[in-house]
Order: sequence, then structure tokens, then C-alpha cells
Amino acid sequence: MTLELREVTRSVGGKVHIHPTSLVLQRGTMNVLLGPTLSGKTTLMRLMAGLDAPTRGRLVWDGRDVTGMRVQDRGVAMVYQQFINYPGLTVYENIASPLRILRRPADEIDRRVRETAELMRLSPLLDRRPLELSGGQQQRCALARALVKGAGLVMLDEPLANLDYKLREELRIEIPRIFEASGAIFVYATTEPEEALLLGGNTATLWEGRVTQFGPTPRVYRQPADMVSARVFSDPPMNFVPCVKEGGRLSFGAGQGTATAATGAAAGLADGRYVAGFRANHLELRRHAAAAMEFGCRLAVTEITGSETFLHVDHGPDRWVGLVHGVHDLAPGSAVGVWLDPAHVYLFHPDGRLAAPAPYAQDAERAA
Repeated sequence: MTLELREVTRSVGGKVHIHPTSLVLQRGTMNVLLGPTLSGKTTLMRLMAGLDAPTRGRLVWDGRDVTGMRVQDRGVAMVYQQFINYPGLTVYENIASPLRILRRPADEIDRRVRETAELMRLSPLLDRRPLELSGGQQQRCALARALVKGAGLVMLDEPLANLDYKLREELRIEIPRIFEASGAIFVYATTEPEEALLLGGNTATLWEGRVTQFGPTPRVYRQPADMVSARVFSDPPMNFVPCVKEGGRLSFGAGQGTATAATGAAAGLADGRYVAGFRANHLELRRHAAAAMEFGCRLAVTEITGSETFLHVDHGPDRWVGLVHGVHDLAPGSAVGVWLDPAHVYLFHPDGRLAAPAPYAQDAERAA
């Protein structure tokens, strides 16, 4: 069972919402669409479901062209971030409703409802109505109604966005279990890189209607194909700084004042100008590695989140964001030194393509 998108595009009123996109989604895979708001995630899912028609391109399901097929005939299910349940029906009847529309026999309906309720841990709640449930239970009910049909394609459009932190964490852990048990193709849209990493499977990074990269989630995270993919798969977005390679040496910043030895894949690059990138959690206020580089910066803003602090610092013309452990109440405008381990530095060509992954990422890929 496969779903193929072949050069699919979507334009509305002369404006391109989805640029030419080709993807192959295999049976039994979790596929995450990761991107900021308005990057095209929902539009792409609607095209997969048949709710919208592509302007160009074809959608092929198991070798069969389904581009013009009605959504009712495709065997798909969608779950949105809102809890879409029927408030006047019990949990049992909510789950059973798609099967009743399909006119399934009563004994089949009862069996499938109870099997799905067991999978979703709703069995003790079948006689309750949605408004008697917690937010997490309501979303489980909506998920159960989508799964009970036995759809080959299940799409989840930011299904946890309206839940509080505890409920999000609970369902994030359970969704991979549910997915494995169903055997369907799952497509899950999110704006959060952390959620993509927790769900695993494959990830497609989206930016302004383009799929910039698609592949196994850990690989897309560790080896982003370009600066756009790296920015999308980092929260906060990846920091960048100009870099020059000369011989076995890398120099960073507009004044090229901080330097280190070129190691790993960077050692084999031609001399010239590059862009260095590093994630916020790799910026430190203290030196934690023998090879770490110090950058003199000026503090713009601090955001204390509890056990961690976001540091917004200016390094020459570049604004960086660091995520450091602990509470750091620093004065805006003050000079501050930050440290960066070269093992966590990516190098990109001036046109944005990845030139060399961070050494730690290379080591992790080899270990995997």
C-alpha cells in the first residue's frame, strides 16, 4: 500500500500554495509534515485526502490514479486540532457513527467499536458523552472515530495543539503505539520539531509551500539538506554566522575574530566563504569542551522559562538565540561571552546547500 504524489501543485487565484511536490508514503509508516504556520501543511493534507484538487500533478494510491476521486471513496480519515465529536451522542455512538453511515452490520459495528475503544483506552468511557470527558479523552474519541473505519490513510492536522502540556505529552507517547497497531499510512502535521523527533518515522520539512527535505526523521534532523530545512527543524530556528575556510582553519564572524581547526567533513572542503550554523541548545555561557570557541556578544533580551533561559545576543550584525540551563538574570545591553563546541557546527554553501554536517551528527549517523 503506497500513496504517491507526482509533481502535485496547488494554486488559488494565481497564488501558488503548493509548489511541485513528489512524495512516496509507504504502508505502516509515520510521516510528519513539519513547518511553521502557513507553510502548506494543511493544504498538502487536503490534497492527499481529496478535499482539494491539485492544479497540476497526480495522486496515485497503490498504482491507481485517484486524482479525481471523491473523498468519500478514498478510504481516508482526518483528525483536526479541534475536538470534533457529536456532543449529544455517547462515546460508543461517536465511534460507531462512520460505520453506521457505511451501513455495516450491527455485530461488525459492535466488534470494531470495542476493539478501537480498547486500543484508545476508552473502554470504561463508552457510555459517557464527550462533554463529560477531559480534553485528552475527547481527542482520543475523535482519533477512535477516525481509526474505526480501517482507513488506509489517517491524517492528523496538529491534533494536540489545543491540549495542555501534560495531555500533549501523554498522547505524543501513545500515538506511535496506536499507529503501529493500525498498519495505516499516518500523516501528522506539526509546527514543533520536538514533536517530530518524538514521533519518529519520516519527516518532510515545509517552507512557503515547498517540501525542502523528506526522509527518516533522525537523518533530516542531523543532516539538513540546506539552511531552510535546518531552520525549520530547529526550535528556536538555527543560528547562522559567516565563516571562512582557509587551509585547515575555520574563522567565524564578520571580523573573522574567532577561529578553530576544520575537522570532520569540513576538513575536506575547498577554501572559501561559507555560512556556519548551530542550534540554540549548543550555545553555552560556560566552557564545557576543551575545543570550545568563545564569542564576545552583547545581550539583547533574556527569557526565563523556569529551569532554562533563552538568551538573545548580538554578535556583530548577527542576532543569535541560546537556550541554556538554569535561571540567568542578566542585564540587557551588557557584554557577555558565549561558548560553542565546534563539534556542533554545520557548514553551508553561500547558496544555502549543506556543505558539511556537524561532526557530532556524522558520528551519530555512523552509530545508527
